[in-house]
Amino acid sequence: MPQGLASATALLPRMIEAVQLLVNTESPTHDLAACAGIAEIAAELTGDWLQSPARIEVHDGCPVVRWGPDHPRVLLLGHLDTVWPVGTLTRLPAQLSDDQQTGPGVFDMKAGIVQALSAVALLIADGTDVSAVGLLLTTDEETGSRASRGVIAAASTNAKAVLVFEPSAGGALKTERKGTSWYRIKFHGRAAHAGLDPERGVNATVEAAAFVMATQAWGDQVAGTTVTPTLLHSGTTANTVPVLAELTLDVRAWSAAEQQRVDAFVRAWRVSHLEARIEIDGGIDRPPLELSASAGLFALAKEVAQDLGLPELKSCAVGGASDGNLTAAAGVATLDGLGAVGDGAHADHEWASALAMVERAALTAGIIKATLDGEVND
Repeated sequence: MPQGLASATALLPRMIEAVQLLVNTESPTHDLAACAGIAEIAAELTGDWLQSPARIEVHDGCPVVRWGPDHPRVLLLGHLDTVWPVGTLTRLPAQLSDDQQTGPGVFDMKAGIVQALSAVALLIADGTDVSAVGLLLTTDEETGSRASRGVIAAASTNAKAVLVFEPSAGGALKTERKGTSWYRIKFHGRAAHAGLDPERGVNATVEAAAFVMATQAWGDQVAGTTVTPTLLHSGTTANTVPVLAELTLDVRAWSAAEQQRVDAFVRAWRVSHLEARIEIDGGIDRPPLELSASAGLFALAKEVAQDLGLPELKSCAVGGASDGNLTAAAGVATLDGLGAVGDGAHADHEWASALAMVERAALTAGIIKATLDGEVND
């Protein structure tokens, strides 16, 4: 067994214990007290693993955990927040059964955080200088990283590589991600009695319906662009012409040009009734993570995997976005999906492989070391 894998294997019991600790600390994004709690736990864990203190910062009310320099050459990026409300542990407890670690957030992405810590710990134990390596863990990724975008941008300013510990896709690394656009659209009408004088009203539901039907022509199956109306709320009572309809629109695209094309359709929309009004909030959110941003790092990762005697690494393109989209769009080489091997993100059957953490920690350590040694192909 290569030395890197042997050293990582020795850490496995400690890795499992750390994952259990993080999963047992519930951290839904919207619960700031819970996020503050897990930030404390993660900072303490990081200090223990990496032999020097981590620090907690608060950005727009949301805590982040940082370790290493403010502007590292290699940035390890992850998030501590989950989609699971406090109390989920009573239904989905943190457990280990054979190779499967379960519990809310174990796959997305608390096991990945432990893998990142383990990788740096392996380098420290090996005598590698990690003074140019930085770790950033946010607490608002699941809702779009509104508060942490600034600190992510600042942290990646001088980075040669950003390694993102979002979960893998069946073990494959994520070398492409779609860009996302989110719109919250309000259609304003005028209320009237639906039985006595509906003609005096301006029906916001009708306006929203016309918009929804139009969006069905804005996607592009060949280009992979999807335009999906999701949430719709309208009306006040069953016998009142609706004065307000509120719609959420989800747009995904592989290119910035496609995002801009759909954005132009949204903003050019005009209501049909002269007295109706449309109000558009939101827009292009995360740009795509394009292959050009990840190709060099993925090639390096494949070499490291081969040297470790691991199975050939696979890559994939996925529709969901992450904070890696932000760093890639800023022109920084970014490799995503280095986190857990498992399944079930945001689902009750969420699980992460314990044994795979050994391979991923050794792989990540090798990628970091090679990057520090200047082996990344730009």
